[in-house]
Amino acid sequence: MELPRLVVVGSGVASEVADVCRDLKLKGGALIVTGPTTGALVGGEISQRMEDRGFETSLMITKFSKLEEVERAERLASEMNAGFLIGVGGGRSIDVAKLASVRAGVHFVSIPTAASHDGICSAQASLTIDGETTSVSAQAPLGIIADTAIISKAPERLLAAGCGDIISNYTAIRDWKLAHRHRGEEYSEYTSALSEMTARMIVETAPDLKPGLEESARIVVKALISSGVAMSIAGSSRPASGSEHKFAHAVNRIAPGKALHGELCGLGTIVMMYLHGGDWKMIRDALREVGAPTSATEIGLDEEVVIEALTSAHNIRPERYTILGSGLTREAATAAAKKTKII
Repeated sequence: MELPRLVVVGSGVASEVADVCRDLKLKGGALIVTGPTTGALVGGEISQRMEDRGFETSLMITKFSKLEEVERAERLASEMNAGFLIGVGGGRSIDVAKLASVRAGVHFVSIPTAASHDGICSAQASLTIDGETTSVSAQAPLGIIADTAIISKAPERLLAAGCGDIISNYTAIRDWKLAHRHRGEEYSEYTSALSEMTARMIVETAPDLKPGLEESARIVVKALISSGVAMSIAGSSRPASGSEHKFAHAVNRIAPGKALHGELCGLGTIVMMYLHGGDWKMIRDALREVGAPTSATEIGLDEEVVIEALTSAHNIRPERYTILGSGLTREAATAAAKKTKII
């Protein structure tokens, strides 16, 4: 079980990065992995604050979540003899830092600049391999610094996507229970309860979650961290990744770059909850409240892409049993998509 040792959430806490690193007993230089935009807005400032407090730093700008970027980060960390890595930004920078830190044999600290997905805390990372998004086991961050003043200024679409990723826990848990009953898969009541409670918190507060508000950013960030902790306790992504994530990955395989991960997970949750016989309208209404898309047309997806994704999603991680079973027929996929009005 890997859990963060120190989590700092609040307004302006990015300025405390050096203190947090010292509290974590981190020594040596720090390789800071960030993106072009976040590097200019936040990464450079964090690097300077670290330097001012006696830490040697090196800044790596990354544009892709690819194996080549992980290898580059590992090489740079080795060249500077880095004692730890810091991921500053959204999913790409944090995932690259997370995987590179594993390969380099050092810890890493997560500093998210948007509340767009639960990768800010989890021991899983998404990497593009051979053109496809793949979930890879990595390590949980030793520390998390979530500055709500920064996160609340992120594009509103990112906050909505983060809500979609959390709400998808509803169907992930149902799939996990199904696998436990049908396949005897190991199942944890505790982590399921934690994961479902996190999703329920977002659904219940959905009308109050507004972009630009620090309180909204705080609620979503804490929910994302709780979701990541559930996965760490379970030792897998089961508490937060099921048939809805398979659908999201299938869409990305067919039409890459069309939508954000959390947006696709939200859409998938609507239809998968319908297949489970659950309250899919509750899911749809909550997503609508937070500003997330509830239909394919809202994110420019063709109906055929949705149907193809629904009928092929079971092939994504086939060892992970879900409500999709051995696959939906085209007729069943079309009926479910039309009933839930995602097409």
